Amino acid sequence: MFGNPLAVAEPWDLVADGYAEFAPAIMQPFSARALEFVSLSARSQVVDVAAGPGMLTLPAAERVARVEAIDFSESMIARLMKTAADAGLTNIGAQVGDGQALPFGSDRFDAGFSMFGLMFFPDRAKGFAELFRVLRPGGTAVVSSWAPVAESPLMRMMFGAFTAADPSIQEPQPNVLSLENPEVFESEMRGAGFEAVSIQRHSIALTFSDSEHLWEAMLRSSAPMELIRHNVGAEVWAGRTALMKAFLAANYRPGRPLSTTAYLGIGHKPEY
Repeated sequence: MFGNPLAVAEPWDLVADGYAEFAPAIMQPFSARALEFVSLSARSQVVDVAAGPGMLTLPAAERVARVEAIDFSESMIARLMKTAADAGLTNIGAQVGDGQALPFGSDRFDAGFSMFGLMFFPDRAKGFAELFRVLRPGGTAVVSSWAPVAESPLMRMMFGAFTAADPSIQEPQPNVLSLENPEVFESEMRGAGFEAVSIQRHSIALTFSDSEHLWEAMLRSSAPMELIRHNVGAEVWAGRTALMKAFLAANYRPGRPLSTTAYLGIGHKPEY
């Protein structure tokens, strides 16, 4: 569910509007935490790679001179620019592009971020290398990746619903070769040239008024779910919806916190 299907733009294009509406409850606390690891000023230049609808771009733009956002989903970039315009933010540049081949000169940015984006790149080494390249000497990068699903009650609830509707969809097992392994995370950042690398664990908890509220949040912000809905057709989807909603109604107690955990990798480009 979290492999190659999410390394292309289609599911993110499909989910862009719902993602921008519901995902901030999950994503923005991690973006706020990421910004705490970087010293920014009104003169800072920032790049946000795999920016999505701008959950880091937008708060960063309120603090710095300029943010350049890039994402391979045209719909996500369109949503980001609309939100920026509505907020009166004029110091954001946003474009469709590939985080493995950034369209920026070297040694340009004071800080670089990739929040839950680089983790999906087909070639993570290129993603880290490009982020390193565009940072100025002394610049800082922060990259986030989810911890294993088994450590996230929120994700386990979501996959429990998936499995109830389609037993062929099982909760992903820990992948020791991915960024959900802190040792791999640190090694890949160091391999790109970053120094003083630190991998920080951060958790948040969300509550929902009832299972219907949880279902709506899942439905509107989950790229895997939107991709399934798009592929299986209306009749099959209606049957799966009933099974998923029944699972949530039976297993979620209204108001109960569900936590989710991520790792944030912080690295610094050495001064030359």
